[in-house]
Amino acid sequence: MHASRRAPYGFLAPFLLVFVLFWGWPLIQSVLLSFQNTRVSPWVFDLGVNWRRLLTDRAFHNALWNTLLVLVVQVPLMLALATALALALDTPFLRWRAFLRFAFFAPVVVSEVAYSVVFRLLFNGNFGAVNEGLRALGINGPNWLHEGATAKAVIVLALTWRWTGYNAIILLAGLQSIPKDLYEAARMDGAGAWRSFTHVTLPLLAPVLAFCLVLSVIGTMQLFAEPWLITDRGGPGNATETLGTYLYKQGFVNLNFGYASAIAYSIAAMAALIAALNLLLARKGAEA
Repeated sequence: MHASRRAPYGFLAPFLLVFVLFWGWPLIQSVLLSFQNTRVSPWVFDLGVNWRRLLTDRAFHNALWNTLLVLVVQVPLMLALATALALALDTPFLRWRAFLRFAFFAPVVVSEVAYSVVFRLLFNGNFGAVNEGLRALGINGPNWLHEGATAKAVIVLALTWRWTGYNAIILLAGLQSIPKDLYEAARMDGAGAWRSFTHVTLPLLAPVLAFCLVLSVIGTMQLFAEPWLITDRGGPGNATETLGTYLYKQGFVNLNFGYASAIAYSIAAMAALIAALNLLLARKGAEA
């Protein structure tokens, strides 16, 4: 190979070396771990021990159910609010537009630990600001973080607060790419605001919505920080245990690295499957 053709590979070599050492090799190692029984010493290969356990492990099924519940409830709610917010930010006569965009995007910049502590304090059953406000209205608020249903609700609220503005900015970029003459044509045909939204905005915004949906699915399947920090490691009574927190407990509390690896790859497989299904449905919708 001529020296000029080898030059690009020389520039890529440092990155490729770091990638193989710190990304590629750990991936291969974790795959091998998922086929090992790491509850015995020394570890031994047992191809099905961890994967069979996934089928019968009630704690894993509970974590999966909680994760899917957040996915089904929080993600559509957040995307609906993000779409409404993007439409509001795209209004031509809106003042302080740049400031408002930054204000709604700002929660993403806040550290997960910091905002989780804030939500934990807000929804404290004894002295939290939310219950203090309810008491002022003559309502006895629940013990939010110590009851299963309300603890799940707090997780949903926290995630919605953090990610709505982020997705709204992405959707706003999609809205601004829609040609304005399409709206002019729709108005000339007698379409009102709602018909313009359903027949012009929504179909052309569908690919961006699908993109946001895929990102949200992947993020939800890996959900860890909020249930771990806000509801004290997935409590109460594992009511907010997610696949991410259960993986951490198996790997770094129980030191069962083989089973943790199997959980990790099951999360990746489910996230990829749901994301692929979303993209397929979005493509079929666009073709229709």
